[in-house]
Amino acid sequence: MVSFETNIFLISLCTVLIIFYKMNKKKALAVAILTLCSTSFAFAGGILTNTNQSARFARLMALEATTTTDAAYYNPAGTIKLAEGFHFSFSNQSAFQERIINSTYSPYKGSGGSDFKQFKGTASAPIIPSLQAVYRKGNWALSGNLAVVGGGGKATFNDGISMFEAPIAAIPPAIQGFAESLSLPLTCNQYAYDTYMTGTNYIFGGQIGGTYKINDMFSVYAGFRLNIVHNKYEGYIRDIKINPNSQVPGLGNGEMVNASEYFTQLSANPMLNAEQQNMLKQYAASTADKELNSKQSGWGVAPILGVHFSYKGLNIGAKYEFRTSLNVENKTQYNKDAGLDSFKDGVNTAHDVPAYFTIGASYDIIAPLTVNVGYHHFFDKDADMAGGKQKHLTGGTNEYLAGVEYRINPMFLVSMGGQITRYGLADGFQSDLSFSVNSYSLGFGGAVNVSKNVQINVGYFYTDYSDYKMADVAGSPSTSYTRKNKVFTAGVDFSF
Repeated sequence: MVSFETNIFLISLCTVLIIFYKMNKKKALAVAILTLCSTSFAFAGGILTNTNQSARFARLMALEATTTTDAAYYNPAGTIKLAEGFHFSFSNQSAFQERIINSTYSPYKGSGGSDFKQFKGTASAPIIPSLQAVYRKGNWALSGNLAVVGGGGKATFNDGISMFEAPIAAIPPAIQGFAESLSLPLTCNQYAYDTYMTGTNYIFGGQIGGTYKINDMFSVYAGFRLNIVHNKYEGYIRDIKINPNSQVPGLGNGEMVNASEYFTQLSANPMLNAEQQNMLKQYAASTADKELNSKQSGWGVAPILGVHFSYKGLNIGAKYEFRTSLNVENKTQYNKDAGLDSFKDGVNTAHDVPAYFTIGASYDIIAPLTVNVGYHHFFDKDADMAGGKQKHLTGGTNEYLAGVEYRINPMFLVSMGGQITRYGLADGFQSDLSFSVNSYSLGFGGAVNVSKNVQINVGYFYTDYSDYKMADVAGSPSTSYTRKNKVFTAGVDFSF
């Protein structure tokens, strides 16, 4: 028979846990998994857009006024400047990224370490192919592009992240603090758990359109891109443990025990009222194993308009891509006790690709030297995102690009370029699994003209990211975000 002392102690414990649960219910473990539906692993460009679509981008960056074959993507109205005939450009990029979360939170000490933890996620995309094609005849040019226009990688968090761990880490000190305040014989100062999360995100794009030459200076373009989204998410939070230790029988002996089983056992005590029993059952549910295996797919179409101006050694190109309005539909194979209604099979989630505008210029200063500049603006706030995240942005993304190319001789050329990216970020938009960070990129490389109609391009660019510091909230981890990124590219252009 359970002693009267045990019952009174348990009732008191439940009372404070009710308060703790109500204060922290927004930190439920399931909420963390939900943010995956808006995760993207873009390596250059806006929040959901890859602008690194050719090997030349890595070594030059500013291609908004280009008149080579990759103009099929960057400056489609400029394709009219190519010679008559067929032109193809094939590129592959290998991109590697680290996502770093620095988090300080006193309860982390319960895992046997300090109050500071660094969580790392790795995203790799060794194969990101793209194909540009142009056929030019007279005053017309037909162009197309096949590429991974968004995402393109797999991000894996092998050792958890702050938003997974913080709610678990908070359980022992909540129990411990309550017991100490009332001088009750209960301690709890350790926790453990097992977690894994991986997400794959691809937006495949197929673009086609036509360019018309108005005169020697002006040409215009109209076309569209079909965007197809494929996302896959797998993960779990398992075996959450705590170490309750009390002189009161039935409340723990200091060994690590399964938290969900512990709270389930306590909830069965008949001396508790309905609210107390329900609270313990909610704790048991929130600390139970969570597993997810879901795929998402959808498609949408974006019209594209462009214009190009040229005069002697000057080229100016501009392009506007309309917003791709689309939802992704879930195909969930496994969703064990996760309480994730948004991942239920058949549920649709907003996944728009923002509209964006580009403009740039290139100028031949002297015969072998060309200078390039460019600008991008992404209309992020007008794109519907999962959970209405776009409402938290303060504005769209702005990118500033510049590059120089020097032709050493008819066979060899070298180039270098840079890009500055500035987002309209706010805390409400950021999360551990989906965050953007201001950055600048530097790239360099070269090309070899192996014959009159064949050119090989190679390049490398590195992105340096700022730290984004979240505003401190009492009782929550102090968190900052950053990344590391590098991309290797190689490609071949040929005409006939």
